[in-house]
Amino acid sequence: MATAETSLLSPKLLAQLEKLELVSRKIFRGRMKGERRSKRKGQSVEFADFRSYVPGDDLRFIDWNTYARLDRLFLKLFLEEEDLHFYALIDASSSMGFGTPTKLEYARQLAGALSFIGLIRGDRVRIETLGQSPRTPGPVLRGRRSMWRMMEYLSGLQPGESISLAQGAKNFFARNSGKGILLLISDLMDKTGYETALRYLVSQQMDVYIVQVLSTEEIDPDIQGDLKLIDCEDADIAEITASAPLIARYKRTLNAFIDDARIFCTRRGMNYLLARNDVPVEQLVSGYLRQRGMVK
Repeated sequence: MATAETSLLSPKLLAQLEKLELVSRKIFRGRMKGERRSKRKGQSVEFADFRSYVPGDDLRFIDWNTYARLDRLFLKLFLEEEDLHFYALIDASSSMGFGTPTKLEYARQLAGALSFIGLIRGDRVRIETLGQSPRTPGPVLRGRRSMWRMMEYLSGLQPGESISLAQGAKNFFARNSGKGILLLISDLMDKTGYETALRYLVSQQMDVYIVQVLSTEEIDPDIQGDLKLIDCEDADIAEITASAPLIARYKRTLNAFIDDARIFCTRRGMNYLLARNDVPVEQLVSGYLRQRGMVK
């Protein structure tokens, strides 16, 4: 019988994730000590370097053996261990309920996979949706024992949230003031545009990754004839005749939309990735995200 854990993350995928670690391109000061070696100097048992003593330094870290040989005071520096904050922000709007598997299902699996890596490495993990209520923020998770809470939360997510990307991003930072890695998983389909939301994300000086999830049905639609299309988010209706020229024009428009999002993110220091819902999450994590440096 499938459990919430095995239905979202297969044992094979979990075994692959056990070997990985989240990587940030920036240095953040965690709130608690973790298992991650920081580039900053701290107080672990692992030696890093020497530097000259200056008044005010902690006398406990003076290397007296060096002083006896050189008659100069040097401080021993050690690598500091810190935790990393990982935030997974999921778009759970109605359009994310489209596709097989749905884009939201894909987002849940991707967020779960990366959060699991964070949990087993002692990082601080928080998963939320764009429409998360300020009074009931997503759970803060730490450690392997939190995996069941994470699975329960992800399994309960349903499409249908009615909130713009910009307002969702603004609300997220009203609830979360920490720094770290931020992963936004969304189709970026918002009639008001995605630009304001992404500008808001990058302004918080976090290490931002944008994963745009699209379904195969959106990328390569298999439709023909006279159709009535109904927008699942605002019920707008468009009547079309799906001909080859129309499909070709649609694909050009979609490709331009994707290219614009990629360029927009790249110019602002965000890492952009297009994810098709027919690409297995394990391939995305161990392949693309590893190449982009998010995991190692």
